[in-house]
Amino acid sequence: MNMLRLRICRAFGWAGCAYFLLALCPAVMQPTGALASGQTVVPAKSPPTVGTIRNISGTTIILATDAGTELKISLPADVKYLRVPPGSKDLKEAVPIQLSDLQEGDRVLVRGKPSEDGTSLVASTVIAMKKADISAKQTHEREDWQRRGIGGLVKSTDPAAGTVTIGRTTAAGSKDVEVHVSKTTVLRRYAPNSVKFDDAKPSSLAEIKAGDQLRARGTKSEDGASFTAEEIVTGAFRNIAGTIESVDAGAGALTVKDLASNQLVQVKITSDSQVRKLPQPIAQRIAMRLKGISSEAAGAASGAAKPATPPAVGTQAGDGAQGSQGGGMGGAPRNGGDIQQMLSRLPASSLGDFQKGDAVMIVATTAQSDSAAVAITVLGGVEPLLQASPQGQASILTPWSLNSGANDSGTQ
Repeated sequence: MNMLRLRICRAFGWAGCAYFLLALCPAVMQPTGALASGQTVVPAKSPPTVGTIRNISGTTIILATDAGTELKISLPADVKYLRVPPGSKDLKEAVPIQLSDLQEGDRVLVRGKPSEDGTSLVASTVIAMKKADISAKQTHEREDWQRRGIGGLVKSTDPAAGTVTIGRTTAAGSKDVEVHVSKTTVLRRYAPNSVKFDDAKPSSLAEIKAGDQLRARGTKSEDGASFTAEEIVTGAFRNIAGTIESVDAGAGALTVKDLASNQLVQVKITSDSQVRKLPQPIAQRIAMRLKGISSEAAGAASGAAKPATPPAVGTQAGDGAQGSQGGGMGGAPRNGGDIQQMLSRLPASSLGDFQKGDAVMIVATTAQSDSAAVAITVLGGVEPLLQASPQGQASILTPWSLNSGANDSGTQ
């Protein structure tokens, strides 16, 4: 029950959560005299259903629920329709709408009477979030995570002081940053064997351990040595650096020989996995900087000229800003830029772009029992990086794609 409440709160903000609690607890609204006199208390109604509209036909909605099922929603004439903007914390911003205002792709919370077999539901209330509004908010938050985000490996935590020290690998070398956590900081932690931000659960500073991956959004100090976090997401992930032994594009899987353990590791690639290949000029520059060679020497060694077809590396300012301080198109970021942000702007690759013998760096979930690890980020073209420092270089990757900087609803 608590997990369902959490999912709805994440999906609809406090507006949906408040509605959910009221719907579940009608007895709370009963006068206390009714209980004292032995009158029958109306049992709690079925919890609302949350999902995305897949199809609308007349007065019927086909809903793809967050539980992974498909539900047929019947809409009688007396259904109450409301719309709330993404991020709403109460129903004050809810406005009445009509059935005709609903569209495929909208997120909805539906209250009503389900069938006995659980395959259909007769709705009494529908609370909707517009697909376009959700997309706009997600885009804004994605850009904000890129602009004001920071990531790295946790080195130590100090719950008493409210700080987490992370180690970051930048183009200028390794650097420690002290992340400050306040009472208003939102902390989440990735669920085991999941690559989705939406599956991240509320967490606490006490759960963060040395070796965890951490990404935060907030404000950094002028010298870059400290960071005040508004939001933090952490997780225990596995870093894999090695060579590909086999590629099974049909099954969406790679088998990699891990350099650290000298063991074969099976990694599953899903639609949520980020798959990229690093252009060789950039890989060589990063490798030389990881060795401690100056940016001028690195540029001379890898060739100052840009490649004929430059990779799609953005020039947006932010943490690891490009622009006048960054490497721009075709070059690694300068002045300590965030490598992960540069990587996130590379064009997507597929398993068909990889073959046996290729060197890769992977961040993946920690596999449980006999299941394969699920890849979060796969980066090819890293031979120069592994030659520069074979141990631990997968840590230059953060484990989450920034297109998951917000959950599906776009709410906080």
